[in-house]
Amino acid sequence: MNITTTADTFRNAMARFTNGVTAITTTENGVPFGLIATSVCSLSADPPTILVCVNRTASAHDVILRVRRFAVNLLSANQKDVAKRFASTRGADRFDDAHWVTDRGAPVLNGCVVSLDCKVIATHNGYSHTIVVGEIIGSETHPDDSAHCLLWHQRNFASSAVTAE
Repeated sequence: MNITTTADTFRNAMARFTNGVTAITTTENGVPFGLIATSVCSLSADPPTILVCVNRTASAHDVILRVRRFAVNLLSANQKDVAKRFASTRGADRFDDAHWVTDRGAPVLNGCVVSLDCKVIATHNGYSHTIVVGEIIGSETHPDDSAHCLLWHQRNFASSAVTAE
């Protein structure tokens, strides 16, 4: 067992964690911004809140902090193309060729497993990231309860096709 932790050993260890792939989105002056994040988790049910870790170098970082609104879109297993587009393009081009609803405060992706409309209620220093606490002010779930989410594991996409007992 390796007990020395460097940036590389840390990244390799974190690659073994399986996480849902989310598109974190917002708008400013009608222009959409977004990023892909796997560091997202629930915080509290009362009030309903969520944590999102946003890299300070992401183009959407400062926009989220200014407008104080964002959406968390948990991608479905068949939306890998959206994640790849977000990784390979910049700016509003990330929103091309997908079905986004833009009249709810932040862009929400049609067909995703879950979408959460959030308002920023707190931020915390997370070194290279900002930990954003969002209060959930609206949510929508996929009408098919068996819809599988897109996962990120060992630096590859996977699907949550099997439920463990």
